[in-house]
Amino acid sequence: MNIIGRKREQEQLTQIVNSGRPEFAVIYGRRRVGKTFLVNTYFKDKFGFKYTGVAKKGIKVQLERFATELCRYGLSDLPTPKTWFEAFDCLRELLEKDKSGKSRQVVFIDELPFMDSQRSNLVPALENFWNSWGCMQSRLLLIVCGSATTWITHKIIKNHGGLHNRLTARIKLHPFTLSETRQHLRALKVNFSQRDILECYMVMGGIPYYQSLLQPGLSLAQNIDNLFFNPDGRLADEFENLYASLFEGSDKYIRIVEALSKKAKGMTREEIQKAIGATSNGTLTKCLGDLVNCDLIRSYPGYGKTERKAIFQLVDFYTLFYYRFIHRQPHKPSGYWVHLQGTPKHNTWSGYAFEQLCLAHYSQIAKALGISGILTELYSWSSNQKDGGAQIDLIIKRADRVVNVCEIKYWREPFRLTQKYIEELEHKIETFRRESRVTQAIHLVMITTRGLANPSFSSLVQREINADALFEDA
Repeated sequence: MNIIGRKREQEQLTQIVNSGRPEFAVIYGRRRVGKTFLVNTYFKDKFGFKYTGVAKKGIKVQLERFATELCRYGLSDLPTPKTWFEAFDCLRELLEKDKSGKSRQVVFIDELPFMDSQRSNLVPALENFWNSWGCMQSRLLLIVCGSATTWITHKIIKNHGGLHNRLTARIKLHPFTLSETRQHLRALKVNFSQRDILECYMVMGGIPYYQSLLQPGLSLAQNIDNLFFNPDGRLADEFENLYASLFEGSDKYIRIVEALSKKAKGMTREEIQKAIGATSNGTLTKCLGDLVNCDLIRSYPGYGKTERKAIFQLVDFYTLFYYRFIHRQPHKPSGYWVHLQGTPKHNTWSGYAFEQLCLAHYSQIAKALGISGILTELYSWSSNQKDGGAQIDLIIKRADRVVNVCEIKYWREPFRLTQKYIEELEHKIETFRRESRVTQAIHLVMITTRGLANPSFSSLVQREINADALFEDA
């Protein structure tokens, strides 16, 4: 299969390939997002050397496998190195033997975090390899990669030792957009309607591997039942694998996301600390930062609130789906997801998941509003009133002195405005204006799946956006 999307990342790879100088690049991102596929497909497996770390194995096995790969790439009669320093010396010897005259020697070390064990000295050995030799080889392109995003971030990207400021390129792979998801499903010959693609995204997010498991010829509901609710489903135990791969000591991270899963609109730091019984501010700060860096949660300010009152919200689609339908409910009847369609439980989840989908595609919303070139800030807002208050899912504060208040509705059919609903919106906007002391013009934007059934019913709605816009390239 060819590379779907990833235009910016491919441009970055092309730039470093053609730079004419030594390059040390890191490619990182969450499990199953397509890092290895991107590198292998872009370079068409034409590497001067490639090694993939072995999960849950110690230094002895890692060095044995590293030596095997060195032999496969042409370094014969090689005894197994005893240390990573020796292993990288052997890699240098292999590369120095290459007289092919190719403009680039591409070295790809995948799953680098797997290679690191207690007292292995992997990172100091990598530092020594690059600083003593690699950084002076104009042909060398060293690419390291790994799903353990926190390890990559703390040990490589934010390294304060010998690798400090040594990276020449960082490529973070994000999940597919809706547009890329549609392209991917077409390539897989999975024929879904637009509504099915939306719901598929709300379950799996834009994770290419999850999408690749969908079977052509089955409905979306049948696929979800097979993958998640069948005891032998390919994704039945994905939750534990995901968090274990991303974080060392994943339990404390799981406690945070579990607490956030119970509060749809998010929690402050103080609320999280109380909910999980955390005693160390430093540990909580690190965990929250790591979760944000892995795109599992987001941090955002409430309108008119200080940064200290930032809200942390769970935004990973799969994790939201897991806690709503799988966590502590392992046994499901046959056809569970098929029968759940249209029930209050499904409708509540889909409404909230669609809000998150819209936030994940803010660039597309900005394009539809014609404000891509205008500086904007995104907020949410909740009224201070306990009774008769209001809440706004998305507020766009624009530099041109306009505030867009976005009302988001996931609806099977075109959404019909009623007089009662318009009055509720008027109350919401007026409460927001009064409590937040907004002096800018307020424009109401309706974001729906299939548009408005009666868009001219009220002049209160300034703009409407439907799901078609969310499938656009930003």
